[in-house]
Amino acid sequence: MGDNMKSQTFFDEQFKKQAAEGQFALNPFETAILPYLSGGVLDLGCGLGNLALAAARNGCSVTAMDSSRTAVDRINEAANKLGLPLAAYQVDLGYHTIDGDYDSIVAIGLLMFFPQDKARAMLADILAHTKPGGVVALNVLIEGTTFMGMFEPGHYYLFDEHELSAALKGWETLYSQHDEFPAPENTVKKFHTLVARRPT
Repeated sequence: MGDNMKSQTFFDEQFKKQAAEGQFALNPFETAILPYLSGGVLDLGCGLGNLALAAARNGCSVTAMDSSRTAVDRINEAANKLGLPLAAYQVDLGYHTIDGDYDSIVAIGLLMFFPQDKARAMLADILAHTKPGGVVALNVLIEGTTFMGMFEPGHYYLFDEHELSAALKGWETLYSQHDEFPAPENTVKKFHTLVARRPT
């Protein structure tokens, strides 16, 4: 089984468990970026769609993408039931390129699950498809890989602490936060969350 398939299977099982247990609350990263999202939103690696649904409730028109069929089915069912402007699609993000431009593009906890070259190419694709005056909301892992034990070496990427900021030089920083959480085996997970507006 390829590394992409292993990670997709892992997350599909995780989402089934979370859905069964009703775990639909926004995580701290999603809560932080939600106020910055507007207009047409693309949510890449949307998971169970908690942020996508919240953005749609706030009046955004949302396109959500994830590799998990469980997640996508749950999102579409909830959006249809609530009459929200949200459509979710099952996509292998490892081979996906963005089609069209958006007012807001989200990638929370996604880019680190790909090799370095792919992660950087995905970031460039996100920036290229953000409309002038639009925003990107990004969250990457900068330290800690214990929870990635299922992945082969070289199949994930830890971003440098300042890499996102450097990639978005010239954009207006709206929100920038470094967070640290305890992880197994007396280690820590460190993340950088950045929301920035593209110049008009």
